[in-house]
Amino acid sequence: MQGGIHRRTESAILEGTKSLIALHGVSNISMIDIADASEVSRATLYNHYRDKNAVLEALITLEVEKLVDLAQRAGTPADALETLSKVISADPALSAMRQHDAQLLIAIMSHAENPLYLVLATCIYEATKSEAGTGLAMRWLLGQVMQPITPKQSREQAELLVERTLF
Repeated sequence: MQGGIHRRTESAILEGTKSLIALHGVSNISMIDIADASEVSRATLYNHYRDKNAVLEALITLEVEKLVDLAQRAGTPADALETLSKVISADPALSAMRQHDAQLLIAIMSHAENPLYLVLATCIYEATKSEAGTGLAMRWLLGQVMQPITPKQSREQAELLVERTLF
């Protein structure tokens, strides 16, 4: 029972944090804001996360896990890439970060040695079965973090990557 409560509390904290980021960016929120938005006490927040960076790390991990799950359920490689593209391009938290925290976003994206980068790259490799294709697809998706594209462009470009370039 306690494990379920712990997971629900962490889920509330991460959802509250993402909502705050979507409104204000990362640099404009505090642990107090996160506690308030998550509807948990400050003590509870600090029992789960030592500081804002720990909350952000957990949120990024959760977001990458969601992306991997979506890609694995998408079907074809083009479907997987299209799904990832649409989610990345439409994400309200990334949109706010482009506006408020561009340098932080660039720093986060430029760490290819990050284990989460490898998790997502492995997921794309499983869909594409191509090392070169995986590298190209990762760069295409990372580009959309800073310059989102439309759903139509997501489909067209994903199909082009798969049909004419990668495989």
